[in-house]
Amino acid sequence: MFHPRYTPTESDLTVSNSHQAALHERAWAETRRVFGRHVFVRAVVEVSNFCREQCAYCGMRRSNAELKRFRARADQLAELILNHRPTCVTDINLQAGEDPVAVREVALPLIRMLRQASGLGVSVCLGTLDAKLYQEMQDAGASIYIMKFECADPTKYVEYQAPGTLAERVEHIRLLAATGWAVSSGFIVGLPSQKPADVLRNLEFAATLPLRGCSVSPFIPGESTPLADFSPAAAKLTLNSMAALRLMKPDWIIPVVSALNSVEQGAYSQGLRAGANLVTINMTPEAMRENYIIYKRDRFVMTEERVLAALSAEGLVPSTVGLAEFYRRGADREHAPIPALLT
Repeated sequence: MFHPRYTPTESDLTVSNSHQAALHERAWAETRRVFGRHVFVRAVVEVSNFCREQCAYCGMRRSNAELKRFRARADQLAELILNHRPTCVTDINLQAGEDPVAVREVALPLIRMLRQASGLGVSVCLGTLDAKLYQEMQDAGASIYIMKFECADPTKYVEYQAPGTLAERVEHIRLLAATGWAVSSGFIVGLPSQKPADVLRNLEFAATLPLRGCSVSPFIPGESTPLADFSPAAAKLTLNSMAALRLMKPDWIIPVVSALNSVEQGAYSQGLRAGANLVTINMTPEAMRENYIIYKRDRFVMTEERVLAALSAEGLVPSTVGLAEFYRRGADREHAPIPALLT
C-alpha cells in the first residue's frame, strides 16, 4: 500500500483532545504497520559524568562544582551487564558526558569485553570525538552512535550553549553515517523561548540528516543550571512531536524517553501510543546514577519491571531481534521488508 509523505504543521504540534487523539492513533497505526507489536529493549549504563561542555540545560555542565564526578570501571560494568542484565535486553547503550578520557579508559575496553563475551548490540552516546576514536570503537564492536543535535536553530543553539556548534554537530553526524555507523539523533522540546515553529524546524531538520532514528525529549529545568527556574515542557507538545516524527519517518527508531515521566503522569505510556518503538532500562549502579544529573537528581528510573509493565499495558512485546542486529540485517538485505528483519 502506498503511504503518501506526511508533512507536519504547527497546528499538528499543538492539537488537543480529539484532534490529538486522532494524530496519535495515526502514529500508532503507522508504527504497527511497519514494526508490528515489536518494541526494541535496550539497557543504558552511564559510564562517566565528567563533561567538557557547558550546556545551559544540563546539570553535568563543566562549571557545576557541586556535582560529585565519577568514571566507572570497565570490568565492574562488564560483570554487571554480562551477569545481571534483564533477559529482555538485546542491546547496551554506553552514555557519558563529553569525556574523551572515559571513552579511552572505560568505553573502549568495555565494548571489547561485551563483544568477546556476548552477542549484545552496542550503541554509544559519547559526544563529538575525533575520527580515530570513532573508528576504534567501531572496530571494538560498537555499531550505533547517538549524537543529538538538540536544536536546529543555530542562534538558539548558541543561546543554549549546546555542544560546539550546530554545524560541527551535523558534520560529525554525517561523518559517522558515511563511515558505517547507524546514527541516531535527537532534540529537546520546550526549551525557554522555543515556539512551535522552532519545534517544527527541528522535525524538518532531523528529516534532512542521514539518521536511522531520533528522540524527542521534553525540557526539564535542571538543577544548578542557568535554566533552573524555567517551566518544564508541556507533555502535549512533546508527544505530538513524537507522533509527527513517526508519520514523517515510518521506519525510524523512536525511543520513549524516561523524562516523560517527569512532565505528566501517564506521559510515558502515551509516548508508546504516539509512535515510540524503543524502550530503555537503566542499569547504571545506583551510587553512580544519583550523580548522573542531566536534569534533576530525583529521577524516575525505568527498571525492567516498569518497562515490561508499560509494554504489556499497550499490548506490545519486546523484540527478540536486537536493534544492532536489526540494522545489520537491513544492510545485508537492502530491500527486505521490516517484518522479515524482526524474525
